[in-house]
Amino acid sequence: MTKGIAQKPAHDSRIFLETFGCQMNILDSELVQGQFHEAGYHFVDRAEDANVVLLNTCSVREVSENKVLSRLGKLKERKESGERLVVGVLGCMAERSNDELSKKRPFIDLMVGPSKIHDTLALVEAALAKTSQQETQKSLSYFVKRKGPLKNDSLSTFDDLETLDRMRAVDDRASPWQAYVRITRGCNKFCAFCVVPRTRGPELHRPPGAIIDEVKRLTDGGALEVTLLGQTINHYYFDEHDKKWSFADLLFNIHEQVPSLKRLRFLTSYPRDFTDDALDVMRSCERISKYLHIPAQSGSDKVLREMNRGYDLETYLGLIERAKARMPDISLIGDMIVGFPNETDEDFQLSIDLLRMVRYKNVFVFKYSPRPDTVAFKRFTDNVPDEVKKLRNNSMLATQNQIALEHHQTMVGQRYTVLCDTESKLSLDTEPLELIKLRPKNSDDVNLCGRTTGDHIVHFRGKKSLIGTLVTVKIEQARPLSLGAVIDP
Repeated sequence: MTKGIAQKPAHDSRIFLETFGCQMNILDSELVQGQFHEAGYHFVDRAEDANVVLLNTCSVREVSENKVLSRLGKLKERKESGERLVVGVLGCMAERSNDELSKKRPFIDLMVGPSKIHDTLALVEAALAKTSQQETQKSLSYFVKRKGPLKNDSLSTFDDLETLDRMRAVDDRASPWQAYVRITRGCNKFCAFCVVPRTRGPELHRPPGAIIDEVKRLTDGGALEVTLLGQTINHYYFDEHDKKWSFADLLFNIHEQVPSLKRLRFLTSYPRDFTDDALDVMRSCERISKYLHIPAQSGSDKVLREMNRGYDLETYLGLIERAKARMPDISLIGDMIVGFPNETDEDFQLSIDLLRMVRYKNVFVFKYSPRPDTVAFKRFTDNVPDEVKKLRNNSMLATQNQIALEHHQTMVGQRYTVLCDTESKLSLDTEPLELIKLRPKNSDDVNLCGRTTGDHIVHFRGKKSLIGTLVTVKIEQARPLSLGAVIDP
C-alpha cells in the first residue's frame, strides 16, 4: 500500500492518494500523480490534511475492499460534519462495484476505472468547481459483463491510456532508482476466482517502440532497475506489419538497446505458453534477472480444472524444469490459493508436494474468498470452513518457510550485489532480526534493506547515502524471509 508524496504547493487544493493492491496499481497511481503535478497541484502525506482524497483500489481480495470501505466511512464523517471535501474512488473497485458504491455511498464525488485513469484530473477539477453535492461522476469501461478477448489486441498510439504512459514524468518519482513499465494491460484468462478480466478488461499490448523509449527515458532519469508489468506478461505480442514481436523479442531488444540499464525484471508470468525463446533470452542476457514469478495456485489437477487455469500439473512442472535446466540459479516465486471450493485434504497435500518439488524462494499464500462477478462465485458454494482454510494457510506457510530457510542457507558466505532501496524500519539488534548484529556499529550507520537480482531481501548496516545505489555484500546469516549481510570491503 503506497501513499502520496508531498510536493511544493501551487494550488489551494491538497491531494492525498492512497494505493491498494498490485504493482499495476502502483504504476497507475504514479501516472495519476504525474497528471496533477503537471497541472500544479500538490500532495500531502495524510488524508486528514487533504481536501481531495483519492483511493486507488483493488478487488482481487475481500480484505483489500474492506480496507477501502473503512477509509470511506471516515471520509463520510468528514463530509457530514460540513467539511468541503472531494472523494474519489479509482481502480478495480470503481469498475466492479460502481452501482453498489453509488447507492450506498452517494457522498463519493467521482469513480474512475483502471482503463480511464487519464480522466482523473478533469473529474477532480469538476468536483472542486461544483457548489453542491451532485450525482457521482463516473469514467468507466463497464468490463464486468465482458465475455472474451478483443479481435484487435494491439494498442493504438492514440489510445488515451497509452498516451498517459508515454507522457509520464521520469524525474518526479519517490524512488528514481526503480521503475515499473506497463507492456500489456488486461487479461483474457477468466480464471474462476479472479475479477481482473472484468475490472481491467481485455488483454492489450503496447507498441514495442513506445516501451523501449520509456525504459530509455527512465534509465536516463536514474533508474537502475526496471520491472515490466502485465497480468499475463509472457503473452505479449505486437504485429508491426513488417515485424511480429514476441515477448522474447521485446526482452532482448530492451536489453540490447538500453545498455545502461543495470537490471531488467518482469511479472507476472502465466504458466502455459512460456516459450523456450523467452527462457533462452533470460539465460543469455546478463542484465535480465534470473527470476520468475509464476503462480501455480494449486498442485491438484482437479482443482486447477475447476479454477479454469488452462494447464495441468505436468505442464507447470515442465516449465519449471525447462527454466532450471537453463538457469540453475533461477529464483522462483509462486502464488497458491488454499480452501478453493471442494478442495479436499488430498488436494491440499498435492499443493504441499508441489512446494517441495519446485523449491520456491517465496510463495504468496491466499485463503480463498468468493469474489462477486466471478465464475466461482456463481458456480460453487464456498464449502471449505474458514477454520480449515486457516489451518491449511498456516501449514503451507510453515512448509514454505522451511524451504526458504534451506534455500537461504546455501547463500551464506557468498557475495551478491543488492539494490539498496530503503532504510529498514525494523530493529536489527533484537529478535527476530538478531542475525544482523554481525559487526560493531558505527554511529553514522543505519539499518538498510536491499534486494538481490533474484529478489532476495537482504538487511545490512551502512551509510544512508547508499539508498538508491548498488552495493556488494557478503551474506553471513539466513532466515526464512530474509538474509543478514555485511558490506563487502
